[in-house]
Amino acid sequence: MAFAAAPASAETGGAMEVRSFDLAQAMPFTGTPGGPGMPPVTGFSPSTILNPNGLPPAGPGERDPHTVLPQPPAGKAAVGVSARFGEKEGLIPRGLVWRVFADKAEASGAYPLVAEAVEPAPVFFLSPGGYVLHVSYGLASSARKIIVGANSRREQLVIQAGAVKLQSDVNDKPIPAQKVAFDIFEGSFLQGKTSTRPFFRGANSGQLVVLPSGTYHVVSTYGEGNAVIQADLNVQPGKLTDAVIHHRAAEITLKLVQGVGGTALPDTQWSVLTPGGDTIKEATGAFPVFVLAEGEYAVIARHDGKTYTKEFVVESGKDTEVEVQMNAQAAPKSAQPSFDGTSGEVPAGEMNLNDTE
Repeated sequence: MAFAAAPASAETGGAMEVRSFDLAQAMPFTGTPGGPGMPPVTGFSPSTILNPNGLPPAGPGERDPHTVLPQPPAGKAAVGVSARFGEKEGLIPRGLVWRVFADKAEASGAYPLVAEAVEPAPVFFLSPGGYVLHVSYGLASSARKIIVGANSRREQLVIQAGAVKLQSDVNDKPIPAQKVAFDIFEGSFLQGKTSTRPFFRGANSGQLVVLPSGTYHVVSTYGEGNAVIQADLNVQPGKLTDAVIHHRAAEITLKLVQGVGGTALPDTQWSVLTPGGDTIKEATGAFPVFVLAEGEYAVIARHDGKTYTKEFVVESGKDTEVEVQMNAQAAPKSAQPSFDGTSGEVPAGEMNLNDTE
């Protein structure tokens, strides 16, 4: 994606690199049209909401789009609506979902939907009375109660919203999008003030996710092992926060072989452990692949009733194969599962599970 504006700010170093851009230049975005808990909007396609033919990007000094309102039908008033990123920020040029509800609930408790639109600055023709004007932009929204009389009027709402685009790398090499996912939580991880449930779960690498402005904490998960990085970021109104999270990990392929360079044996059960004996990941097969954070590990292979083990080191960015040799590796006592409650001597090279109960 190309950005028309130069970065407004940049921060580098540590586990994450952050840059900020004007959000009005960055489309499309990801988010739930209409916001959480709202009924679906009819009469448009996803491409319409993401790239409608509407207002061009504008700054804080632009004029109201409704300087002249159209003549309404008899008995109605014209209400021209628009939205800004903030009191002193520019108009939101696209991606808005507008709804007008009656301000009195029906017998069922629901508020009737009177009108809706996906234009950036629509005009509604409304009968005199009370209404609730609601606008959403991705996962951010704003609402206002209005009273419509005989005269036409303009309404401008403020949506304190920004966006994030998340990516991850290892040693400055981008991680393929299908191998990394992001969960976004409200609050600060560094300050110990975060929600327990994700505000947005499973964001893909490179997606633009529109959020209410504020502080968020992002969890980047690379693969299915223990390569997890957490970092805080700040979403500013009208800004796109482009963040690259730096993992220190590698992809490790495991093989159980008779000897050096031998053929990997199928139907092997694998467990990857920390030096303290905690299990990180388990799998079954001839060539399991684990993404592991850099550090020291032990692996246990179980095949044909016998157990073998090997210790190895993961270096960031160095994807490699780890061969466990049946004729050379003995399971260390600290890493062996205790099948009979004892810790007797084990012959060098293997442990025969058929001799235990």
